Amino acid sequence: MSGPSRGTLTRVPPLNLGNQEPKSPLDAAHAWAATAERAGEYVLFFDFDGTLAPVDDDPNAVKPAPKVLAALEALAPVVRRVAIVSARPVEFLRDHFGGLVGIDLYGLYGLEHSHSGGETVTEPAALPWVPTMAELADLARAELPPGTLVEFKRLSVALHYRTAPHLAEAVESWGRAQADRLGLRVQAGRMVLELKPPVDRDKGMVIDEAVRSAAGAWYFGDDVSDIKAFTALRARAAADPEFVGVCVAVANPETGQEVARAADLTIDSPSALGDFLSDAAARLR
Repeated sequence: MSGPSRGTLTRVPPLNLGNQEPKSPLDAAHAWAATAERAGEYVLFFDFDGTLAPVDDDPNAVKPAPKVLAALEALAPVVRRVAIVSARPVEFLRDHFGGLVGIDLYGLYGLEHSHSGGETVTEPAALPWVPTMAELADLARAELPPGTLVEFKRLSVALHYRTAPHLAEAVESWGRAQADRLGLRVQAGRMVLELKPPVDRDKGMVIDEAVRSAAGAWYFGDDVSDIKAFTALRARAAADPEFVGVCVAVANPETGQEVARAADLTIDSPSALGDFLSDAAARLR
């Protein structure tokens, strides 16, 4: 059955904690109704940290929120694709989602990916930068003040200061100086600065490629890097009025307002998102 265009859907108050005008004329109920019409042609995209999982002082201790895994397992057979698009490496994501069937994993902002449990494929242009990143991680551990958590991800280095927020200026100044010295790109995040290779790959590009033949898509994110994914959905909807793109922000105290201003809907927390997705799975079935 052909789904309705966005313009034919009734406009009702959005689920939006930021109180801004939504970019799409859909509230949550109408967005899921539109999705149900053509669920097999929809893609659901999710960031990981702060979206599917609460942020933790120790990045290695982060786990999906309650109900998330069961909801994704229920949604995957119903929609065209479910994809996790994260700053984490694919192998980290595989540890948490590898037991689910039909989940695509995009790691390191799309520098590597694995489709439906397949092998991990790395962007060839990024591979020569692995030694540079390893050396940078060692240098960061030697030069940055105690309280900084240095996370080496093979193709990027994340400098966390969540447990020592007073170090923000020192860590960011050091990181940006190293990026200038080595020709790296900088990605700011929630109390973290990440340095990555100068390779044209980001969440927006992943989404742009994955939705070209889709009838619609949802993207759930909490950080500034997710705004590029929102922008990709907006562009796809602008090019095709029949395409339904829904951008969902997950609230947080650091970047929540900026992300919410770019979104259609806002969810309170990763835990609340688990409930939201469980309800969505029931609607789509």
